[in-house]
Amino acid sequence: MHVDIRVCEADFDLGVEWAAQRERVGGDAGAMAAFVGLVRDRHEGDAVSALTLEHYPGMTEASIDAIVQQCAERWPVQDVVVIHRVGRLEAEAQIVLVLVAGGHRPEVFAACEYLMDYLKTDAVFWKREEAQQSARWVESTASDRERRKGWER
Repeated sequence: MHVDIRVCEADFDLGVEWAAQRERVGGDAGAMAAFVGLVRDRHEGDAVSALTLEHYPGMTEASIDAIVQQCAERWPVQDVVVIHRVGRLEAEAQIVLVLVAGGHRPEVFAACEYLMDYLKTDAVFWKREEAQQSARWVESTASDRERRKGWER
């Protein structure tokens, strides 16, 4: 299995990443799925102008790798790319990319969704939202934790 995990400030290009994965898997994969997460401009009714993500280099990548390895134990995925941005990101910016390739559509869709659910709850990041008058640290939501819990059944 090919795994590419990047934690970086730079934006990513979905088309470039998709083409690179497509070239790597060639005819071995029967399906590919992508998820791109964006910085929302609202949270719990409040306007958000930016989100700042902090991380601990090495620890964050290791937490993401552990999630990818758990995913690979559940589904026979062939290629996984996770790019997660850090630093100050304006509302509407791309924040995360997950690409998964494998033999069949059901396992690829499930693996992509599983990865995102676990990234939201288990990846080591600290997030601070900025509004016009204030800023606050944010954690995963109850619905994020509930979605993650659903994979444990």
